[in-house]
Amino acid sequence: MPDTHDHPVTGDDEIRTHYLVGLDLTGRKVVVVGGGSVAQRRLPNLVSAGADVHIIAIDPTPAVESYPGVTVHRRAYVAGDLDGAWYAMACTDDPAVNAAVVAEAEQRHTFCVRADDARFGTAVTPASGRHRDVHFGVLASGDHRLSAALRAAISKALADGSLTVDDDAPHPAGVALVGGGPGDPDLITVRGQRLLMEADVVVADRLAPAELLAALGPQVEIIDAAKVPYGRAMKQEAINDVLVAKAREGKFVVRLKGGDPYVYGRGFEELQACVDAGVPVTVVPGISSSIAAPAAAGIPVTHRGVTHEVVIASGHVPPGHPDSLIDWSAMAKLRGTLVLMMAVERVEVFADALLAGGRPATTPVAMIENGSLPTQRVLRTDLAGAGAVAAAEGLRPPAIVIVGDVAGFTEGAV
Repeated sequence: MPDTHDHPVTGDDEIRTHYLVGLDLTGRKVVVVGGGSVAQRRLPNLVSAGADVHIIAIDPTPAVESYPGVTVHRRAYVAGDLDGAWYAMACTDDPAVNAAVVAEAEQRHTFCVRADDARFGTAVTPASGRHRDVHFGVLASGDHRLSAALRAAISKALADGSLTVDDDAPHPAGVALVGGGPGDPDLITVRGQRLLMEADVVVADRLAPAELLAALGPQVEIIDAAKVPYGRAMKQEAINDVLVAKAREGKFVVRLKGGDPYVYGRGFEELQACVDAGVPVTVVPGISSSIAAPAAAGIPVTHRGVTHEVVIASGHVPPGHPDSLIDWSAMAKLRGTLVLMMAVERVEVFADALLAGGRPATTPVAMIENGSLPTQRVLRTDLAGAGAVAAAEGLRPPAIVIVGDVAGFTEGAV
């Protein structure tokens, strides 16, 4: 097919000025021709905008084919496929097909993006981002790397407060339970980082990444809710009370926790307290150290052909304690990976319980202190020697213990 278009092209260096506009695509047909990586990148924004998305592709990638909220037609493009379309995208790796899609779109007065050569399309896709309820886009005369870099810079500046808007309304009063990740400040989620930067008050755990708190402005009230293992601690009831009280003062409160709020973080108790008090509350999941700390040490908690199960267990009370809810004899019979949290002071006790239940003495054990941080330390031994090694090496919290064959893995060697 010839590469046809209605607009003259003056050369490869031609710079066009585009009119930046927002389209209401709710319930309106959008046709994407092509099912590769380019189409895949466009789908999230189209679907979130409520568009009725139709993919036409001979061999779409699995991610495109299974993307929720779209209709996939596994075939080649044919003339007439843009019937009823409000917007179109030509995203194939065949220039002739892309040209034909643009030509049909122009005949139908339908704006169309041509991914392989933006000059020949009638629309271009900006690098877009969101801040609160604001959706912004960047166009750089077809320089996609520049527009993407500017988008990233603007997003970061809005999130960290270095770029402010006079009409930037404060976040509504309420509480957000935010998981800060395993320790490295870069491992907080994007949403968690954004909400943290909007906080009036931050109620922080001891394991919440300190660098995140250091980046907050002087106007943010920081309340220490540290719970030192086997030491002083702010009572949970007092934490619940301060979350509710500060929110009732009309403030937006972020409860910043290490790891994930719902993995031994008592986050659901705090959610219940807020709900009972009529305080709006949202939960932002975090990267749990139970999975992330082993990964940071080069240990997968699952591995094909080695383990099909992962059990995360609390070590805050020993086996046989009246408050223990764990059947340690059953735990010992499992063949998969056991991740022990809050077990530093009782490594020998838990090892003995597993040995007594039949877990082999040669089972590999890895103990990871300060996972994901520059001070990370990994101790490797077996189940029989775990208690002695922990004591001799002065293992200290925060640390987790991994029991199972994967604990013997080292990076690059299985």
